Amino acid sequence: MKDFFRRRGTISLLGSLLSILAGLLLGFVLLLVFNPSHALSGLSNMLFTGLRDMSKLGKVLYTAAPLLMTGLSVGFAFKTGLFNIGASGQYTMGSFFALVAGIQFQLPWYVAVLLGMVGGAVWGAIPGIFKAFFNVNEVITAIMFNWIGLFAVNLSLNNMPMMIASYWGAVTKERTAKLADANPAAILPKLGLTESLGNYMNIGFFVAILSAVVIWIILSKTTFGYELKACGYNRSASLYAGINDKRNIILSMTIAGALSGIGGAIYYLSGTAQFTIVKSLLTMGFNGIPVALLASSNPVATIFSALFVSYIQVGGDMLQPEFAKEIIDIIIAAIIYLSAFALLVQGVIAKVLMNRRKNCAPAAREEDDRC
Repeated sequence: MKDFFRRRGTISLLGSLLSILAGLLLGFVLLLVFNPSHALSGLSNMLFTGLRDMSKLGKVLYTAAPLLMTGLSVGFAFKTGLFNIGASGQYTMGSFFALVAGIQFQLPWYVAVLLGMVGGAVWGAIPGIFKAFFNVNEVITAIMFNWIGLFAVNLSLNNMPMMIASYWGAVTKERTAKLADANPAAILPKLGLTESLGNYMNIGFFVAILSAVVIWIILSKTTFGYELKACGYNRSASLYAGINDKRNIILSMTIAGALSGIGGAIYYLSGTAQFTIVKSLLTMGFNGIPVALLASSNPVATIFSALFVSYIQVGGDMLQPEFAKEIIDIIIAAIIYLSAFALLVQGVIAKVLMNRRKNCAPAAREEDDRC
């Protein structure tokens, strides 16, 4: 039992839980500041809404699916020593490829998801190529391609009348067509889940779970995953050991991009969401960063961190009308922001335990459980 709290997994869990508690505490303080009389009820709504109604739980799972995919994308790159801040652009490109497949070419949902994966993979591979062959920092390239991807998609959609809602009789031109009108076969199957979990629910969450398991197997159980992590720990040493560092960097960013692309595909192929032509980056890609940090980039833990972030977001929506929407956004942002400090908190916990261990005499370490 005394070794339990020294394990890396335990330290990671404690760090994440402390970060979550700190975020919730700050959220409660903000509720007290803005509306003291409804602060307790607001906190209760935020914490328990997702469990009060099965339809709300279905919405939590629905929202968690793309969060899980972008979290996996960022976490996979972290594991291989890269910072995939381009998940937003890859998510956007995956959404675009999937919607074009479903609306423009009338393809079924599974083909659309695969093409969404291809779109994200291509957009992820480009920063990887620049990093591998020209040693250009992937953060710089990925940020640039976030904006390039957004405006390329906007330009393409504006020149594809069949993709715009007005082509199918809608009033607005700012959104893509509803899949229910354009191609019902492109909507992700519900498998009867809507009867118990509401209209939001589909197989997207299970696709995301499967993706997390596959990524865990790749990183933990395969030679390829070992090589990727070795390149992340020390690129020069990996090269000396005979590992092809350039290939692994490109493949790492390609896989990360593919995961974000799948996230965009399953979100916009749900039959609920519509892609809006705007001039701001999609936040789902950036929300994957704290999801990955909260999970310490562990693929299985990412499932739970994505569920937590989604759960808080759904609960936050129920704070109105007592609290303005902007206050809700601030609270959620604060919780997510503080959750991103999980790695820092883990480092502090590990340091405290290490110092405590050093201060114990050798004989006491065997006799005293506190050592």
